[in-house]
Amino acid sequence: MPDTIPPLPAEILVIEGPDAGQFMHGQFTSNVHALREGQWQFSAWLDAAGRVRALFHLARVADQRWVMLLRGGRADAMRSELSRFVFRARVRLQAPTAGTLAIAPMVALHVASEDGGELLLGCGDHAIASTAIARCDDGLRETQIRAGWPWLSDGALGQYTAASLGLHQLGAIALDKGCYPGQEIVARLHYRGGNKRRLCRVILSQDVGVDARLRRVADEAEIHVLDVMKDGSAFQGLAVAHEAWIAGPQFDLQGLCTDGTRIRIVESWDE
Repeated sequence: MPDTIPPLPAEILVIEGPDAGQFMHGQFTSNVHALREGQWQFSAWLDAAGRVRALFHLARVADQRWVMLLRGGRADAMRSELSRFVFRARVRLQAPTAGTLAIAPMVALHVASEDGGELLLGCGDHAIASTAIARCDDGLRETQIRAGWPWLSDGALGQYTAASLGLHQLGAIALDKGCYPGQEIVARLHYRGGNKRRLCRVILSQDVGVDARLRRVADEAEIHVLDVMKDGSAFQGLAVAHEAWIAGPQFDLQGLCTDGTRIRIVESWDE
């Protein structure tokens, strides 16, 4: 079993108002109009070049109240940047003081609720709970890594396209909705291909730390570690790998990196 590790932060952004749904539908990658009260969906905010500025759970907890749980980054910084696009829309953005996240008993996938300012997101065989009380991560990070649900390290924000982070497999991308920032890039990569990187679950021989960028000895192919945790005598994590790492047969998806770390890819996700 993994060693006890610090909790993940609960960086939350609250978006309220009569125009909140329409505003988010025009900014984010998911079909916000389809989200019913008491439900959540994965979504993302891209820049004009199609790179992911923010990845988050978007929960509709009341008719005109939406709560975003960021998977990396700071809610206050996103509030400041997103507010530049509000203009005359009747929308209010708030970034409460960040708490921590913990794993909770099972709740049906995509069910969301809010009670006393604490958010609960159903993930099927478990739930994500935000809390103001700091608790050690008792399995949440491992569960998320195995599911291929990335937490974006500081060095990954604004660096990768939706395809490189496997956001299609999360249901975070709607290809049949209107325009939003980066939509042309998303569509081009989906229909024409050309994506050179892929999200992977990896086993590492040593702890390289979050945000490590390693290169394989054989060909200098890069792999960027987004999250990592101890798992028995080894370490597991999620990483974005150059396509060269995925090119070999299934039994040969491994390599020695220039810093001495051995990495084996055990699963990968694309569109």
